[in-house]
Amino acid sequence: MLSATLPECPRYIAPPPTQSDCTCSPKPTAYPDCHYLVDFADLRVIDLARANTPEGRAELVPQLRDALRTNGFVYAINHGYSQAACDRIFDIADVPFTAVPPDEMNIYNASIDKAGYYAGYKPRKYWKVDAENGIMDQIDNYAMNFDVTQRPHPQALRPFLPELDAFARHNHFNILHPILRLIALSLELPEETLVDKHNFDRAGKTLITFLKYYRRTDEEEEKSKNVWMKGHTDIGSVTILWSQPVSGLQILSPDGKWRWVRHIDNALVINTGDMMEFLTGGFYKPTIHRVVQPPSDQRAYDRLGVVYFVMADDDVRLLPLAHSPVLQRVGIERRFSEEDAPLSDVWRRERTITYGRTELTKGTNDNTEEEVVSGIVVTHYN
Repeated sequence: MLSATLPECPRYIAPPPTQSDCTCSPKPTAYPDCHYLVDFADLRVIDLARANTPEGRAELVPQLRDALRTNGFVYAINHGYSQAACDRIFDIADVPFTAVPPDEMNIYNASIDKAGYYAGYKPRKYWKVDAENGIMDQIDNYAMNFDVTQRPHPQALRPFLPELDAFARHNHFNILHPILRLIALSLELPEETLVDKHNFDRAGKTLITFLKYYRRTDEEEEKSKNVWMKGHTDIGSVTILWSQPVSGLQILSPDGKWRWVRHIDNALVINTGDMMEFLTGGFYKPTIHRVVQPPSDQRAYDRLGVVYFVMADDDVRLLPLAHSPVLQRVGIERRFSEEDAPLSDVWRRERTITYGRTELTKGTNDNTEEEVVSGIVVTHYN
């Protein structure tokens, strides 16, 4: 139970949303053809409050299924946090970047290259964005396990650990588990099928992650064609992004065009990742997305993100749920043989160690690059 009196935290003043809605006719095929006007993706909004009753879940199942199988991203509203509670989380999210001295940050660096885990700080210029031109990322991360007591944290963040514990539990039980139940129902499986693979009290590497995207030089923007994170899929099963106003996130739409994700106050942006593809035999594909330079009216601001990156329990073997009647009807795409299917812990570690660090080879399609992780070809999109 949180105290009625919360510790003081400097206010994070969110920048205003972009006013650059695209009215071009015809609409531009991809950023940056239209520098001032933005082509937003048309994404479904689901009301999570409806997931609390059997009738509501029956209504939401086809909505979520169709959204995840087309655009791959969906908004969720009425998730249980007020706008004030959401604002408070963003206040706390800025603390690791504004209230912790650089020397102290170094003490809490993540062991990414050895442990394959982002818990702690990932400093800027760790990931390669454009290896050919020597462009590195300008993103600071601070991440913590969903058990926020698992490792120590910087002094400035410690007063907020009770709130962060409550935030982790809220994401897990009030957002993630309802989404997993809807996905299980869409596969005509018992509601708890996927919940049982995503426990809160079992060994797992689900992360609360705070990200600070810093502005880049004009030269870096030109060399990287304004791309801040190249197109990729997420490692885990589900990603829960807390919407924030600085645009930059884009999805690769079914028609092959990159479209922006619009900010909605106090909404969540939810997508599926690699692990969900493996567990559902390809029925739910991981969503291809990237981050680019914000629209012209937001380029004076840095971009603060809050994400709940969900991994299946460490000991879950990433095999398709072959007993699903839906998968039996539509067919199962297997990325691994049964004997070679990795544990969740292994896939997370191998993908994390290599992401943004290894030399990529030219892909089979234009503007793609590839690497092989645990015997699987992983594609990156330029």
